[in-house]
Order: sequence, then C-alpha cells, then structure tokens
Amino acid sequence: MLQQLRRHYCFARRAAFAASSAILLLGLGGCQTAGTSDITGSLGEKPEASRAADPRRDLEGSRDRFRANPKDIDAALQYGRALRATGQKSQAVAVLEQATLAHPSNKALLAGYGRALADNGNFQRAFDILTRAHTPDDPDWRILSAQGAVLDQLGRYEEARQYYASALKIAPEEPSVLSNLGLSYVLAKNLPRAEEIMRRANSRPDADRRVRLNLALVVGLQGRLADAETIVKADRPADEAAADVADLKRLLARKGARADAGKLPVAAAGRRD
Repeated sequence: MLQQLRRHYCFARRAAFAASSAILLLGLGGCQTAGTSDITGSLGEKPEASRAADPRRDLEGSRDRFRANPKDIDAALQYGRALRATGQKSQAVAVLEQATLAHPSNKALLAGYGRALADNGNFQRAFDILTRAHTPDDPDWRILSAQGAVLDQLGRYEEARQYYASALKIAPEEPSVLSNLGLSYVLAKNLPRAEEIMRRANSRPDADRRVRLNLALVVGLQGRLADAETIVKADRPADEAAADVADLKRLLARKGARADAGKLPVAAAGRRD
C-alpha cells in the first residue's frame, strides 16, 4: 500500500511543477517526475511562470546554447532543467553529470545534478550529490529541503523531517518546505497531521499553485472531495480553477487513491511527532 501511495505522490508531482514543491512536491524530490515543477513537492526550484509555457521551445533554445559551449555552467543548468521539464530525465542526468565532471566544485551544478538524479529515481546517489552542494557553514534551505524530499523517497521519514526543520530555521514558514514536510506525513500515513501542515503552508502569502494542490490532495485523500475542490478553486480564474479541479480528480482517481487512503491507519490529529 505504501508503494501505491508513493506512486500516487509521484504522479501528482509529474502533473504540476511541469506542473513544482516541490511536490511534490517536493517536491518533494525524486519521483520519476517531470521537472521539479510538480504539484506536490519541491526540489528547491521555482515553478514555471505559466501553464501555457511550451517547454519544447525552451528545450530547443537551451540545447543550442549548450552545444555551442558545453563548458558553460549556466547553459548546462538550463539545458538540464529543460530536459527534465520535457520528461527526458536520463538525458538530464547525463548532461549534468558531464558538467559536474568539468566543474566538480560548482555548487549550483551539484544541486542541479542532484535534483536530476532524484527525478530519475536515483535517490541515494541524489542525496550524496546534494550533500556536496552545500556546507554546514554555508547552508542552503532549498538544498536541505530537497535532501529531506529524497530521504522521504527512501522511506527515512524521521531523518527527512530533521532536514526540513533545518531548512525552516533558515527560511521560517517557507511554504515549499512546509509543503514537503506535509507530504512526509502523507507518506507516513498521518493525513490529519499532513493537512495541518499543508494549511500552514497554504496560508502564506507567497504560497504557489503547488502548495494549494498539495493541500487539496491531502483533503481529498481523506474523502472530502467537495472541500478539496473548494480549496483549488479559491481566488482562481474560472478556466484555471476548472483545470486544477480536473487535475485533482485525476490524481485522486489514479489507481484507486481514494480507496487506498480510506484504508490507511491514520494517526490521531492531535499527535505531535
């Protein structure tokens, strides 16, 4: 059942941070997830500015720039992101691995490479690379959150929450980190606690679409579909609200997610871990 829940989670991430976290994420990080623009988790990158953006156009431009100068760090990062956004995860790993071999101490490249590895399902390797992307005397909350997301995918939930706690010390109440923390509780089958944290994330003025969809997903997994739809439609233009509701219904229907959620041994809402 946990494996099924992980698959639902990964699908949610794919749907939105190409769709950021994120999700989902995460986002959470590490699903065999369109870029990190996933609904559900965040790997520490910003979501796309528009649903209408064409990632294929970005791919063509970044590919040309990278081929013109493969040693250009920014070109490698942009090309890697474009590959991930179009689902070419293995290619993104290869491009960023090549770039890090040429620039082994560049923190931005290590972070991008680690995220690409997580997208491709190489979770332990991703964690190891992300660990090299910052140092204790110069911590980066985005990377800490991404490390937590990867640990969640490895089933190491308590360790993951320590990384989220460290990230929140640097960036208090950062919605993408809170969203990842909430998803950690989803994976640990504590949906009420997950909802509590997701509501904190969604209450922040800088919370984005991923956070709202994560909250709606958690509410929907508890069988409250009407409430979940209300959450995704709040303050949204009619066309975007309809699209988000459609995404939500598709996620909840995916491989019987709602039925599986009803069987989860959910912890008491008042519990504090």
